[in-house]
Amino acid sequence: MFAVRRLPALFALLMLGAHFLRSGELLLVLLCLALLVPLFIPRPAAQATVRWVLAFGALVWLWTLAQGIRQRLAFDEPWLRLALILGAVAAFTAWAAWLLRRGKTEEKR
Repeated sequence: MFAVRRLPALFALLMLGAHFLRSGELLLVLLCLALLVPLFIPRPAAQATVRWVLAFGALVWLWTLAQGIRQRLAFDEPWLRLALILGAVAAFTAWAAWLLRRGKTEEKR
């Protein structure tokens, strides 16, 4: 169960890293890749770090969504598909962060 709850976070970090790579932010790409290590360390501090980065990542996706819609509207291009895709990616990233919270069974240990 430990690894299964972390798989969405792994994919979310990889997507976030790809997003930063596309925009040329190599330091943020390396950060996303480095966070794959503490993702599988069963310590509350490690999980909290990854959880907060993913929460910030969901905000990055929403910012990208707003910028993309603004650009599409400026050029009078269709924007709905962009909004649906980036909205889904933002929701997936937020869900991945939510999965990393400490459950009641883990708190008893």
